[in-house]
Amino acid sequence: MDVLTKTITLTINGEPLALSGPHNVATLVAHLGLDVRKVAVELNREIVPRSTYGATPLADGDSLEIVHFIGGG
Repeated sequence: MDVLTKTITLTINGEPLALSGPHNVATLVAHLGLDVRKVAVELNREIVPRSTYGATPLADGDSLEIVHFIGGG
């Protein structure tokens, strides 16, 4: 299996999600259809600074908590 198409399983907000291909936090947020400017991400119990989303790789077995902020009034 080519390393570029390897399937990884992540746990996101307590739910498993299988993804293929290399991913980082930024591509995961986009894959989930979320606005990178309106989320906070915790990876393996560590807050990920928004400025590093694109440089933070994801690996099989990683656990993430993603909070999506919604405006309103």
